[in-house]
Amino acid sequence: MRQEPEGLLHRAALLGEGPFWDAARNRLLWVDITGKALHLYDPEKHEDTVHSFGQFVGAAVPSEDGSLLLALQDGFYRYDEHDRSLARIAAPEKHLPDNRMNDGKCDPAGRFWAGTMSMTGKPEAGSLYCLHSDFTLTREVSNVSISNGLGWSPDGKTMYYIDTIAGQVYAFDYELATGRIDGRRTLLEIAREDGLPDGLTVDEEGALWIAHWGGGKVSRYDPTSRQLLEEIKVPARLVTSCAFGGPELDELYITTARDEEADDCHGGSLFRVKLNVRGLPSASFRPTAGRSWPLALY
Repeated sequence: MRQEPEGLLHRAALLGEGPFWDAARNRLLWVDITGKALHLYDPEKHEDTVHSFGQFVGAAVPSEDGSLLLALQDGFYRYDEHDRSLARIAAPEKHLPDNRMNDGKCDPAGRFWAGTMSMTGKPEAGSLYCLHSDFTLTREVSNVSISNGLGWSPDGKTMYYIDTIAGQVYAFDYELATGRIDGRRTLLEIAREDGLPDGLTVDEEGALWIAHWGGGKVSRYDPTSRQLLEEIKVPARLVTSCAFGGPELDELYITTARDEEADDCHGGSLFRVKLNVRGLPSASFRPTAGRSWPLALY
């Protein structure tokens, strides 16, 4: 019988998001977007180290050189967690001051994908960007309302992507060697009564695990049959994202947000649940060997 989600950190965030299992350091990276913070959670010691910033934090991933890549409010940054130095790599929407970066993730080849959204609720104002290993930045999808969940199939031939306001999960044909996407199609349309699709992750069987903002759950879907396989109820209404972690990658970490309009005493907490299926290893950013980082001290 499946366990109930275990509460690990009670209301530790305002808007928890972006869980990423850092297998090299046996820890979970996750962010508090509106709390403007990066969290580093050590499950063995049950310690959560917080790094604060002066702007919203959309996503964080490790780089293979030992630093971290952040999608902050106004662009892509490189961060050294030891000396806490921060340097900007690119600001793709400096001409759009009402936009901010949101969810992000690395593909299996080590490119960092992250998107944007309007902070004023303007529809279709965001985009999805790809920071390539040689630090080239390309815009891959336009007219997005809230750029959100990303994931790749086990064979790397399909990329999954969520635009939350549209309530849809899209699939693209993916060329792993180049990062080229094509053939966009709607894979799933989430019913409004189930909440809005937010973050997602993919397990080793290729199934999608989708967080439901306003739905209080994480659902598992078969991308081939498009059938709902199972659901995990979460004791918080605003479920934001999920990621597989732990030594065997069979623990699902779940982030949530506080709900100020409802009697939700667990919103903003970090949860974990043991599963009978494993996830795929999380990919780190893989910079091209010998290529200098295009940094501007911040």
